[in-house]
Amino acid sequence: MDEHTGDRGAGMAPEQDPVEPGQGESEPGESEPEPGEPGPGTLIVGRDAELARLHRAVDPLSADRVLILAGEMGTGKSALLEHAARRAGAAGARVLRATGSASESGLAFSALHQLLRPVPTEVAALPGRQRAAVRDAFGEGRAESEPDLMRVGVAVLSLLSGLGEHRPVLVVLDDAQWFDRASLDALSFVARRLDGEPVTMLIGVRGGDHLPGFDRHVPTLTLGPLDNAAAHHLLDLQPNSPAGHTRSRILDQAGGNPLALRELTRTASAQDTAAGPPSVGPLPLSDRLERLFAARLDRLPAATARALLLLAAMDSADATLAGSAGLPRAEDPVWLPAAQAGLVRHGGTDIRFRHPLVRSAVYHAASVDARREAHRTLAEVLRDEPDRRAWHRAAGCPHPDAAVSAELERTADRARRRGGHAAAAQTLRRAAELAPRREDSARLLVEAAAEAVFTGDLPWVEDLVAQARARTDDATLLASAAVQAGRLAVLTGRHTAVFSRLADAAEEWAASHPAAALDLVVGAAVVRFYSGEDTQRHRIQNLLRRLPTSAAQTGLRTWVRAVSDPFDNRTRLTALLPRLTAEAKERPERLTAVGIMAWLLDETPQAVRAFDAAFDRWELRGALPEGLGGAVAWAYLERGRWEQAREACARTTAVGRAAGLDHAVACAATVDATLLAFQGDTSEARARAEDALALIDPLESRSVSVQAHRALGAAAAAEGAHETAYGHLRRVFTADGAPVHYHASYPALADLAAAAVRCGRHEEAAAIVERSAAALADNASPRLRALISRARGLLADPEDAEPHFRAALADPALEYWPFERAQTLLDLAEWLRRRRRIAEARGPLTEALELFRRLGARPWIERARAESRAAGLGVTDASPDALAELSPQQRQIIRLAARGLTNREIGEKLFLSPRTVSSHLYRSFPKLGITARSQLRDLVTGAEATSTPRATHSWSPGPAGSRSPAGGPR
Repeated sequence: MDEHTGDRGAGMAPEQDPVEPGQGESEPGESEPEPGEPGPGTLIVGRDAELARLHRAVDPLSADRVLILAGEMGTGKSALLEHAARRAGAAGARVLRATGSASESGLAFSALHQLLRPVPTEVAALPGRQRAAVRDAFGEGRAESEPDLMRVGVAVLSLLSGLGEHRPVLVVLDDAQWFDRASLDALSFVARRLDGEPVTMLIGVRGGDHLPGFDRHVPTLTLGPLDNAAAHHLLDLQPNSPAGHTRSRILDQAGGNPLALRELTRTASAQDTAAGPPSVGPLPLSDRLERLFAARLDRLPAATARALLLLAAMDSADATLAGSAGLPRAEDPVWLPAAQAGLVRHGGTDIRFRHPLVRSAVYHAASVDARREAHRTLAEVLRDEPDRRAWHRAAGCPHPDAAVSAELERTADRARRRGGHAAAAQTLRRAAELAPRREDSARLLVEAAAEAVFTGDLPWVEDLVAQARARTDDATLLASAAVQAGRLAVLTGRHTAVFSRLADAAEEWAASHPAAALDLVVGAAVVRFYSGEDTQRHRIQNLLRRLPTSAAQTGLRTWVRAVSDPFDNRTRLTALLPRLTAEAKERPERLTAVGIMAWLLDETPQAVRAFDAAFDRWELRGALPEGLGGAVAWAYLERGRWEQAREACARTTAVGRAAGLDHAVACAATVDATLLAFQGDTSEARARAEDALALIDPLESRSVSVQAHRALGAAAAAEGAHETAYGHLRRVFTADGAPVHYHASYPALADLAAAAVRCGRHEEAAAIVERSAAALADNASPRLRALISRARGLLADPEDAEPHFRAALADPALEYWPFERAQTLLDLAEWLRRRRRIAEARGPLTEALELFRRLGARPWIERARAESRAAGLGVTDASPDALAELSPQQRQIIRLAARGLTNREIGEKLFLSPRTVSSHLYRSFPKLGITARSQLRDLVTGAEATSTPRATHSWSPGPAGSRSPAGGPR
């Protein structure tokens, strides 16, 4: 019950009354509109092009599944959406609607609850975990733990897709700028996955407002003012159409706004026509209209005014309690003066305000005491609705009140447990305002900041922290506030500014609160990784030296060192991993941190084991990506578990987009792009890499920039465009050959060399390789030593290459990087064949081809097959090649289906609707030469068996190398 509802409501829908929350599907036969208002059969003036665009959007054959309709207050958004909804309904579509309101923007999942209220049977029919997630989100479950927000999104997607199996579905979201954040997150998740679904989403939003989660790629239709001819036409259609000077003044003041044209005309006709509409000076249009509505209140009877105020103080859910709240029934004559004044209209069995601005005018025209009394009346009625009761009690408080503050705190806790972090933060902020003691107020503000962190809204977090600082001198609380702000700041793209702030705060708290200072340094290390700025490393080292050491802090200090400089004393850091893994055994989040450290130290096998162990007990969940969460996807990619890498990318992308964290989305995009390039989907790989680069500043985020150019280089190499590949990979190093990023650049050395030898850049590439080798020296990991050896073999004179290739393959542990190993095997085999040592080339060739087949690396499969034929090997098409003809997503779906997962289970795992999964399976079966799902298991099992190395293909990397089974550990 925000007392600033009027300001917010000014942005709500225009000529047509908004669909009341809870009305559900659109049906014919609603009450007739008042004269001059557009209704079901009324002509909408001056919007022919916009109507045509909406008609195309709701056509089931339209390519656009989502359309945003943006416009200022009164421009006609709701009227157009209502027209589209009725048209779709008449054509047989199922129409579901929800309308935002300022008073409900702080109630988690309230908009989603509106949308799904008409389909309880379908909600109940969802798979168990999805149904439980929705019930928890709506506060109907046990809510013993925070719901998986991604699962809520999958559940809504599955539900809408299921409805679409029977008839097209239209989702109409009006005044979406007032939707609660949790609902927006779920709906934006769904909106990005509607391709191929018989579901259309139309979204009405106030012009200039950004909807979190809905990115720049969503088509937007913007409503401008009516042109002069249309404005005159609309005035001609009004009762008592104005003329002369009055018409001129109305046209001038309305500025082409349809609502203003109608309401100014209504006001003018109620006064002396010669006087025209009241002159209100240069007020904003919303204020002018609100004053017009407020002026009509003066002539109303007291009983009518009181009823209107009680109605204005209600939110949509309260409306069902209107009778018990003392509100007159719709047929009561007390409403007649308000209807005659154009303030309300009958909506079937209830009374509705004609426009949100009317509600705002009624509310703010009343005295503060009268508004508070109305909220106290509603609070008494809502004893069985604790969250709404708490907000009404808060709105009715004339001064700080410890009991009401505590009640709001309990409401915030319930919102948090349902995943409504934005709602929890808003509630805690209000609780802080009502807390009598400054210390309690500051504590609540810090807690509000901690919840706001999960919205991704850094300015909001910083504002809450600043308010907390202004209310307390408590060092512990202030240190906690600094840490909360830092948690979110590290995930943004403002790396230079954020690092300075975190480092400054760490210095401030180093002496008095070393634990908080270390937490800040932990965040600073993450920023250092993203930025790649070397001066930040020195400052981190200085901060660590200032902080006291203890056994309990070993894990955090190791994290800081591994993240900020993994190749400084790598041996010592690596030696700590087993101990840290053992200590984190029962703590999944700590196991994930150990896995990230292991990946940074090029201990990918340990990293993957840690991630596997963590995810056995704990799914990555929550409203934010983890710091350096992209390491999970990179580790799975390096280890050859590409399907899991893509799953990790999908989750990070979904969470990052929902939180508005472009940098997290960019990180996931670079992994996805690299994997797609390896699999031969080069156009999509380039698109993903370019998306990543568009989301970041390359000077602020060197890690993402380097990884994106590595992906672009891999895509070009897959197409045989070696000059282009070299150009991208050369950008991974500075002009003088130093790595652009201290960790992300080094894995590109071998690929840089491979491109260089094919476009005549031997000398330049060799200088870069040797500079990197010298910089790493004894701190190079076995993996990097192998990559450097491979690069040297490629760049060496032909007679000198063999020892380098043999060295790159000498360590059996390197089989844990199967793609890199297969590349080196192929390089060696090509070198051997060109030396006419064909018999020796066959072993590594066979192993390389089998590895590429198992991974589904199509360009490399073709290259290895061509080399195998040249070496006299009989190469036959096997099952893995059939799988390789599928897209990466189709391969994921096929493998999961082969394991017995249903379409719903696959969709939940990959964040797709069951219908989309079914469509991919339908398109994949002909490519695989099968006709039934029951054949998948044998097909995939046969493919894996074919690519399992056989003993006859074992080979020795050389006299100095140990004999190892081809293909290595699985």
